[in-house]
Amino acid sequence: MEPFRVKSVEEGRSLFKSHKGMLAARGVHLPYQMQRYLTDREKQTGILAMDAVNPPIAAFGALPGPLSSDPNAALPWMLTSAIDPEIIRAIFSPLDFAEILGERKAGDWTEQTRFFPLVETTGEVSSYDDFVNNGRAGANFNYPQLQSYLFQTILNYGELQIARAGLAKINWVSELGMAAADLLNRFQNLSYAFGVAGLQNYGIMNNPYISAALTPATKAWGGTGWFNGGAPAATANEVYNDIVAMVTQLVAQTNGAINIKSPMTLALSPNSEIALTFANSFAVYVEALLKKGYPNLKVKTAPQYGTQTTTNPQGYSAAGNVIQLIP
Repeated sequence: MEPFRVKSVEEGRSLFKSHKGMLAARGVHLPYQMQRYLTDREKQTGILAMDAVNPPIAAFGALPGPLSSDPNAALPWMLTSAIDPEIIRAIFSPLDFAEILGERKAGDWTEQTRFFPLVETTGEVSSYDDFVNNGRAGANFNYPQLQSYLFQTILNYGELQIARAGLAKINWVSELGMAAADLLNRFQNLSYAFGVAGLQNYGIMNNPYISAALTPATKAWGGTGWFNGGAPAATANEVYNDIVAMVTQLVAQTNGAINIKSPMTLALSPNSEIALTFANSFAVYVEALLKKGYPNLKVKTAPQYGTQTTTNPQGYSAAGNVIQLIP
């Protein structure tokens, strides 16, 4: 191929285009960025004449051409992302009724009904006489009964599901196992509070055998609650007196079988427990007054004693908080 001269950019582009087939036939394959031959002036000065109106820049070699692919968008985002190995777990309300009430196993799952024998001693005495047979000792017995309720949950998973969860650093089978155990425990905790509807299976909060609820005294602010719209409203003395009224009722109805030194559990909602931190004019908390007056009283909380709301759907009722004194 004989030497040739190129006077202008347009001439260099036209000539290069006409030579591409001939060059390829001779085994010369040029990159797609190559668009034209350099002009004679560019060869002498090393300054490229740009096709656009921008000022010329100093460069050597082939001229850059338009991209045939999409512009660079950096690395794929997943290559600069990572999954933290520590799993953050959602927090649920605590399961407290087993601690509040205590629990024991009775029977097995084949039972439908369990009878609980109740015996009460009876009788009378008489003045002594050698020749009479007055006086009598006896016993009254009864068999209150409760019905069993069996409940379950199912774990479903597949091999592909397990494999894909593994890519996300999650042990799927283990997570399902923990979810099942937690679900069963939560239902059991709820049944301790409210039992099972439609069966002779009662919870501590709706058992028909327990005493009726007391009506709290009216407070200075005008209502009967310890709070008014979420704000503290009752005084420390008013809170303390409400609890004293419960102890008084419990002592009276047991006719002295329970006294102020007996072990008792005051069960209330976490919100109501805040009232135990109210202080009187002598800077003494309600909690301190309770420890002084009832040394064996324990305070336990459960959300079910609170007001029923959208955030606490298991609350006792929408009417307000309740508290229980359990001997």
